[in-house]
Amino acid sequence: MSVVPQKKKQTAAAAAGANDNDGENVVSAPDTDVSEGTSGSAEVRPRRTKLRLTYVIASLDRLLRRHMSEALAPLGLTLAQFTALSVLDARGKLSNAQLAQRSFITPQSANEVVSLMAGRQWITREPDPNHGRIVLLQLTDEGRRVLAQCEAAAKEIDARMRADVSREDAAAVQRHLEMFVRNLRD
Repeated sequence: MSVVPQKKKQTAAAAAGANDNDGENVVSAPDTDVSEGTSGSAEVRPRRTKLRLTYVIASLDRLLRRHMSEALAPLGLTLAQFTALSVLDARGKLSNAQLAQRSFITPQSANEVVSLMAGRQWITREPDPNHGRIVLLQLTDEGRRVLAQCEAAAKEIDARMRADVSREDAAAVQRHLEMFVRNLRD
């Protein structure tokens, strides 16, 4: 069964979305799918006409991850490494567990990221003076230099994403997304 390709991009007005009668945030989508039936004739079947806000956010997340990964690859970094460098830059000294939690990765993944970053001298490890079993991680000058290159790549993607969006609208979207995060955080 083959599906007729749908238009990939919606207009800014359609992407801004409307509220359905239940007050649920949605984005307009095509009303039908056309597919080839078992007898070879085309069938038109109704399809969901609205995309949930959660779906749109998930789609944006996947696109951002793909674009960021592609932009970071020439710099020799993964998205997890860039996130860890950013977190250490923003938070200062952190334990491996704290870095994992704030970078949205497992402690095991954090161990791999930390080992690689320490090997490249992007971070230092030192014992926590208040707790003998905890090792504190801190960004080095080399780590800050690498992070600055990553930030330049991220800034380009951010600018592309915000194209044709006013500063006020972008700020409002950011405030709402931050509220969504707070609402769902445990």
